[in-house]
This record gives sequence, structure tokens and C-alpha cells, in this order.
Amino acid sequence: MAKYKIAVIRGDGIGIEVMEESLKVLNAVADRYDITWDFVEFPWGSDYYFEHGHMMPPDALDILAEFNQIYLGAVGHPDIQDHLTLNGLLLPIRRRFDQYVCERPNTLFPGINGPLKDKEAWDIDLVVIRENTEGEYANVGGFQYQGFPEEIGVQVGVFTRHGSERVITYAFEQARARNKKRKVTSVTKSNAQGYGMIVWDNAFERVAEKYPDIETESLLVDAACMDFVRKPEDFDVVVASNLFGDILTDIGAIITGSMGLAPSGNIDPQRRFPSMFEPVHGSAPDIMGQGISNPLAAITSGSMMLRFIGETEAADTIDTAVLQVIEKGETLPPDLGGQSTTSQVGDAVLSALG
Repeated sequence: MAKYKIAVIRGDGIGIEVMEESLKVLNAVADRYDITWDFVEFPWGSDYYFEHGHMMPPDALDILAEFNQIYLGAVGHPDIQDHLTLNGLLLPIRRRFDQYVCERPNTLFPGINGPLKDKEAWDIDLVVIRENTEGEYANVGGFQYQGFPEEIGVQVGVFTRHGSERVITYAFEQARARNKKRKVTSVTKSNAQGYGMIVWDNAFERVAEKYPDIETESLLVDAACMDFVRKPEDFDVVVASNLFGDILTDIGAIITGSMGLAPSGNIDPQRRFPSMFEPVHGSAPDIMGQGISNPLAAITSGSMMLRFIGETEAADTIDTAVLQVIEKGETLPPDLGGQSTTSQVGDAVLSALG
């Protein structure tokens, strides 16, 4: 029997609600596949910030280092600026555990009425590999004359050869593993960012030479955004810097139906440290507490975690159950055109597990 120690951080807003459903599903597949979960919950997030003045305790990263993986609900609160919530919890975890890959798949499933005309099920089937530890989110820079009319803010994007090459290499490996279009698209803006993005572009060219079996394309980020809407079926694996990947994955989620369908993994491919899995949708404070949040992204983030730790059959079982619920269309949350509650959708997935 395989036993996994998982740190659970429900976090904020709807993260608390969707995590409840995803834990139910993970527990349901445990017996079938001889898995034992040791879920340990931590009450970190915005409520913790209001009480203690920080999002998590000073030794939080040392605590998390003892776990196999981290399972996160959401981070963010309307009364706390985003830079405080992100830099107080999510980004320190990504950096400390060198989770340099953020993997975010987007697929247009049967039963989903997407916003793009003439796009049918499976026409859109792509994954965005986002560099996750440097780039524009490196938080390097500073202020001068803060609070005065002469106020200056300097923000530095950090692009290293090592950091760019390793995430681009991961993207090429994914293109081989997916074995679909066998194509990798790099997203850049070197016409405006003539130093850091040149490091990125050069890294892409070097890595591409090692994969002659993979088709390549390099797009400026504005063109990539247009093509995500105009011809998303052209994409297979997309690799992008931290900021560009963040923007593109939100577009990818919307064109495939909803932010509530988009899972993600913050991954250390070398498995030296715990990786972290979370839905893309964030805390969604506008619907918090209404019981209408979509738990499917959280549930499929759980299946991504299962697949990462080698429990492929269990992951496939969950994904198949989710697809069955979507295809039937009888128990869908409001963001997918239904009227079911969060718990009803979770129960439908449980039922589909068999």
C-alpha cells in the first residue's frame, strides 16, 4: 500500500469549498487503488493574515518540506492587496521548492458550449508550460521617493540561461509524451524586451536543436493571445515566461469553457521537493459562500497530483468520471450553464467513479 503525506491549504474564498469536494474524490479512489492518504490541513491564508499579520507562520516552508506534495485551494482576499497575498504564501512556496514548471492544460470537452464559434469537442487541446520561479515575477526592483510626486518604481524581469533552458526542455519533453501535434510554441516579446527575452529566445533555439522531431514556432505574446482566440487548434505545447504564461492560461481557460475547469500543477520535475497542485480560478470572492463554485478544476488538480506521484490509474479514473459528468450535463455548476451546487457536482463525480 502506497502512503502519501499531503499538506492541504484550503486558503481563501471558494478554495475552502472546492477543496472539500476534491478531498472527497481523492478519498473515494484511495481504497480502490491501495492508496493511503495522510492529509494534514493548515489554516493559512487571508484569515490567518488578519489574525497574525502574515499569510503563514515564519517556519511554514520548513513544515511543508516534510510533505510529499502540497494541495492548495486558492489565495486572495478583496481587503488585502494581491502582492501581499501572493508574496506571503504562493510565491515563497514556488521559489523555496524550486517549482519551476507551472503546467496548465486546457481542453474543450464534449458537453461544453465554449465561447468560440465552430469549435467542437477536442478541437482545443493544449497545455501551457509557464516558467514559475523567475522572469517578471522575480520581484526584483525597488522604490525611490515613495509617496512623493517624483515616485519611482523599478521592476526587473530576471531571465537566466539555466532557468529558461530547463523549463523549455520540459516543454519539449511534454510534446513528445503527449504525442499529439508534437509541436512547441515559444511566447516571447523580444522586440520590446531586448535583453531578458533575447536570453529566452536563444535558449529556445538551443533546446529546439536537440528535438528535431518536434515542430517549433515562436510568437510574440500579442500574436499568441490573438491566435489563442482565432485558431487555438494550432497549439499543442506552449512555453512562456512567468507573466506571459499567466495571461495565456486565463485565455486558455475561458476558450475551453470556464476558469472552473482549469487545473494546474506547480512542479519540481526532479522531485527533490514537494510540488503543489491547485485550480487556476483563484479565490473568486464574488461568489464565496454561495455554494455555487465549480469544484472540477480542484478535482482534476487532484488527478494531476496523482499522475505526478505515479498513481496513473487512479488519475485516469478521476478524469474519466469528470468527463462523464460534463458530457451528461445533468449536474453542472452555474459557470457551465447548470444550476447544481458545489457539493452536488462533487457528489456527481463520486457517483461517476462507480
